[in-house]
Amino acid sequence: MSAHEVVLLLETDPQRGLSSTEANRRLERYGRNVLPAAGGGGVLRRILRQFHNPLIYVLIAASVVTVFLGEYVDSAVIFAVVLINAAIGYVQESRAEAALDSLRSMVRTEARVVRDGELRSISSDELVPGDLVRLEAGDKVPVDLRLVRLAELRIDESALTGESVPVDKLEAELPVGTPVADRRNMVWSGTLVAAGSGTGIAVATGAETELGQIHRLVGAAEVLATPLTRKLARFSKVLTVIILVLAAVTFAVGLLRGQDAVETFTATVALAVGAIPEGLPAAVTITLAIGVTRMARRRAVIRRLPAIETLGSTTLVCSDKTGTLTENQMTVRALWTPDGGYEVTGSGYRPEGEIRDDGRSSEALRWSLLAGAGCNDARIREQDGEWTLAGDPTEGAMLVVAAKAGIDQDELAADYPRRDTIPFDSTRQYMATLHDERVTRRTVVLAKGSVERIVSMCRAEMGADGALRPVRAEAALHAAEELAGRGLRVLATAVRPPDGADDGFDDSSLPGALVLTGLQAMLDPPRSAAAPAVRACHTAGIGVKMITGDHAATAGAIARQLGLLDEDRRDRVVTGTDLDGLPAEGFSDAVENAAVFARVSPAQKLRLVETLQRRGHVVAVTGDGVNDAPALRQANIGIAMARSGTEVAKEAADMVLTDDDFATIEAAVEEGRGVFDNITKFIVWTLPTNLGEGLVVLVAIVLGATLPLLPTQILWINMTTAVLLGLMLAFEPKEAGIMRRPPRDPGRPLLTAALMIRIVLVATLLVAGAWWIFQWEQSNGADVAQARTAALNLFVVVEMFYLFSCRSLTRSAWRIGFFTNRWLLLGVAAQALCQLAITYLPPMNDIFGTAPIGVEVWLRILAVGVVAALVVAVDKRLRRNLG
Repeated sequence: MSAHEVVLLLETDPQRGLSSTEANRRLERYGRNVLPAAGGGGVLRRILRQFHNPLIYVLIAASVVTVFLGEYVDSAVIFAVVLINAAIGYVQESRAEAALDSLRSMVRTEARVVRDGELRSISSDELVPGDLVRLEAGDKVPVDLRLVRLAELRIDESALTGESVPVDKLEAELPVGTPVADRRNMVWSGTLVAAGSGTGIAVATGAETELGQIHRLVGAAEVLATPLTRKLARFSKVLTVIILVLAAVTFAVGLLRGQDAVETFTATVALAVGAIPEGLPAAVTITLAIGVTRMARRRAVIRRLPAIETLGSTTLVCSDKTGTLTENQMTVRALWTPDGGYEVTGSGYRPEGEIRDDGRSSEALRWSLLAGAGCNDARIREQDGEWTLAGDPTEGAMLVVAAKAGIDQDELAADYPRRDTIPFDSTRQYMATLHDERVTRRTVVLAKGSVERIVSMCRAEMGADGALRPVRAEAALHAAEELAGRGLRVLATAVRPPDGADDGFDDSSLPGALVLTGLQAMLDPPRSAAAPAVRACHTAGIGVKMITGDHAATAGAIARQLGLLDEDRRDRVVTGTDLDGLPAEGFSDAVENAAVFARVSPAQKLRLVETLQRRGHVVAVTGDGVNDAPALRQANIGIAMARSGTEVAKEAADMVLTDDDFATIEAAVEEGRGVFDNITKFIVWTLPTNLGEGLVVLVAIVLGATLPLLPTQILWINMTTAVLLGLMLAFEPKEAGIMRRPPRDPGRPLLTAALMIRIVLVATLLVAGAWWIFQWEQSNGADVAQARTAALNLFVVVEMFYLFSCRSLTRSAWRIGFFTNRWLLLGVAAQALCQLAITYLPPMNDIFGTAPIGVEVWLRILAVGVVAALVVAVDKRLRRNLG
């Protein structure tokens, strides 16, 4: 179809778009522009996944064999534990996926749409068929669009068609049956705008898009595996083999000693179930999920879970300047024309303030303001007393300063209607627009861009009286240097006046045809929280480098305000030109030593990151533009901006900052360290129990003695303590001084030698204590059931005392505050009630083979718990003193 036929078919307007009323009606009819939720394979498949674990296979096998041996109670309890573990895993997986879905929705794609004749920014899920959508470089296409206007539009369709090179788009009609990959008058939902700009009419939304059709066929469920969980999966497989081998050896030893086969197998089952850390996978998943939620509350959305683990190892943050270290609310503070300079008052996007011209009038100033406001795709508007910007902050600042001089953008558009555009990109370094002058009907070109680029394209400059004279490039560049030295960002403006020759409008015709009208210098002040965040990173052993495309003087001025540069260390600002002139060995040293990199190209930024990684750094990189995507992908942690960031940057990133604030990076690193600490604490807490239970059974088999613990009792210990005690460590608050430690070495094992020694020490205490109390009770007249009940409760009580010790792996439990984790106190209370139940309730006695015990037995158990806590405290103290 022709574009006109598409307009008629969809009953829309190619200039004004849909009305708000019609858009709402279509939204109700067609639904939101979202893809159907990716299925997890159904409830049954998700349930079955919970049993797909080698350790669970061992438990199921033990349950089946005990049935054939007539141990029906033992079999039922073992199988019940398997079911409970599966239920916990199912619920947690469902909650984790729901949490990630809700977090993904926080990073919503914004779309620019024309409704009621006005350009608006709305959430992409509100788009409907017939909407008039505008696209700019860096955007993610929100719906399937038929193009009606474009300027050098190129689309990266690799995600949809596999085409590796961006596709040039056009407006022409195409034959019926043209394949999707060749429909150059269409752009597809989910693809990326590589360059240029365009406007299109939405022809399909949601599941009806090309992406939606593929989505229905293949799904798009995100895999929640992380490096840590993969390590744990390998650990489970290795542990399963070790357990099976050890169980087989134990069974053989029992038979060789002439012990009863059924009793020996019961002991072997006890060893197997005791050595299995049933609660470990659930604890890790829950701790990661809690960490993701905590980060989201601090405005850091994790797109890929491995980012949580890597954050704890980050040694260097390479940050953008604009919008991350600064406010991203540009305000023009100074103007320069070839005949003099002007100061501007006011700040932000509210058009209040004045241009202090001391009564001077200047035609060059008027044309500079016209160029800044006319060669402009942004909009500022007032809503509920607040002035907001739709578009680029730099363009917004130019609109505001023009408004302060009485130039209204709508009136300017009427007096100088735009005919064509050369869009800005990082290679071109300028933007130009072609306009008709309404009164004279002659054409005028308005341009703005980097000072160096615009000045090089000018044949003349304009004086205050409007007269033209040869351009003085050195004066303009010197003025720009002075303004940049004040921390201001400087752009140049130029025109091709109506009385100039109309020699075309493209990249080849403009150089040498423009007239310089002036400079506009704007300030993007540092964020109030950025300087303290930089100091916190330095204290934590994390370096901070600024990488920006801005002028070196501007970058240096902001860096000094943030504490990245000392006043006397100007040599630490390196430009892209400087980098290109360095030999390979000098390049690496310069990258390591410099704190600020200015006028850096995308290729140079990528090379910087690669060089820092080769020097052993774990690098986090921030970015918001299309040109940042390669470095974001290369980084160990790519961090994109939600507000100002392009969809290309968000797609390449591991983490998205919803407030675009550098301080949030420091907060995310802090949360990442806390998550890793809590996972380590759980592992250090749970492994002594499993090791101790296995050793208790092994000693009994070797000595030919009665088992101090039955398989069902061991399962009771493992499951109840993992849920009621161990998981409470996931809620443990971050320790004081967590950001004063150096970053964790990524090559360091999860458990250090010191922690392994502590695990063995506590396991030894558990084995010795359990055997002592088991033998003591029997020697003092207790029956086997009472002695086993005492041993069972001793295991749990020692775990309770040890739990408080594990709240910090290095500091005393009393120094971190007894009441700072109320969940842990509630868990201990619940576990105590469970122990009273299994000890004194007759039904529980029948199921688990326990029996009531006296107060004096509890006192002996508590004494062992106190001894264990004291031993761990002494171990910590000795290691602190030795360290």
